Amino acid sequence: MLNFLAILLCFLAAADAPPSPRRDAVVVTGVYQPVPLEEADRAVKVLETGPLLPLSNAVVDVLRLDPSLDVRQRGAGGVQADLSIRGGTFGQTLVLLDGLRLNDAQTGHHNLDLPIPMEALSRIEILKGSGSTLYGSDAVGGVVNLITRAPETSEFRLRAAAGNFGVNQQRFSLSAVKGRLAQQFAGTRDFSSGFMPNRDYRNLAWVSNTHFSSALGGSAILVGNGDRPFGAGNFYGNYPSWERTRTWFASARQDLGKKTQAAFAFRRHADLFVLFRDRPEVFTNRHAVESYQAVVRHSEQAGRNTRLHFGIEGLRDSIVSTNLGSHARTTGAAYAAVDFRALGRFSFSAGLREQVYGALRSELSPSVAAGVWLSRRMKLRASASRAFRLPSYTDLYYHDPASQGSPNLRPERAWSHEAGLDWHASTRLRGSVTAFHRRETDGIDY
Repeated sequence: MLNFLAILLCFLAAADAPPSPRRDAVVVTGVYQPVPLEEADRAVKVLETGPLLPLSNAVVDVLRLDPSLDVRQRGAGGVQADLSIRGGTFGQTLVLLDGLRLNDAQTGHHNLDLPIPMEALSRIEILKGSGSTLYGSDAVGGVVNLITRAPETSEFRLRAAAGNFGVNQQRFSLSAVKGRLAQQFAGTRDFSSGFMPNRDYRNLAWVSNTHFSSALGGSAILVGNGDRPFGAGNFYGNYPSWERTRTWFASARQDLGKKTQAAFAFRRHADLFVLFRDRPEVFTNRHAVESYQAVVRHSEQAGRNTRLHFGIEGLRDSIVSTNLGSHARTTGAAYAAVDFRALGRFSFSAGLREQVYGALRSELSPSVAAGVWLSRRMKLRASASRAFRLPSYTDLYYHDPASQGSPNLRPERAWSHEAGLDWHASTRLRGSVTAFHRRETDGIDY
């Protein structure tokens, strides 16, 4: 059992004047419907990627700008990194692309193997704290949602760079807009011979992102691919290792009127690991993971200040591995939530999710959140929720001379409670302080 506690004390003075809501930034992560950032009753942060493009070559570089995130990077160029939030493990952070899962069923070490260049992103939304009611497994410490850019104008952008250690980079973005159709192609090529022996890398990624509208509603189709061969010297011990990961991702989202949205996504991840680069016959592992997910979400106005939200989801993942064997699992989930907002001052939401997996085993994930404006610029918020993480295939089945997985592992479970104070001075100046407590059971230390 693990306990996490962070305490921050502050003195609050309430004012009588109601707030004047601003509409400068809208968030979609950690909330049941898009709301302005200051109206979210959870700790949500937005990182705009556009201004950072000249300075950042990878999503990992952007995430490192938030000091509250623990980003542990192996090697340069963003070839591999682990992300944890609020003291969780790298497997307890859920990564999404436009609200659809990117997490890898083999191991959380591959969650940031992103099949999309920075040029295709608009912003990154970060939910700090559990999010299993909305997103299911893995959302224990937090959620990172990568939001793609919907082209608004036709343009072409090209960047190139070169430097020491054989650094050679090219990046492009081509957008075209005509009538109801908007199309973007983006790609990146990032090579280096390495700052030390066996730290070379060759990163390639491309994406096609299509948006169009019809009488039925908005549609979006995304296809992306990433390929990363890299020297992994000392990544997993004192060995001259080498690794290559490849990721394919495709998704389709369709608005069915103004109240309903359906989405489908496919992800494939291939991992080739060689323990001794110059002697692959000693120890080589090959893994291939495929996952399919389908989501339907619906919202209904139940009153002047109240909205109801419902959703169903299905997920199937499978693995074929020289070490882990061949396995597959299917999960299904349904959730319902109510969101109440009144007088431009008070807000309250409650949700419940039931996720079924295995032989009719299930996990229940309730949550409640509330907020109240103390003044025109200051808001008090609080929440409580339950989250879980299903064991990865590595947790269940990995074996080598020093380690042995267990197929009898149970899901990790955690209750989280938090309270926070947000200060919104302007659209450019904000501050927040949060105290949180998380209590975990059945933790997997691997």
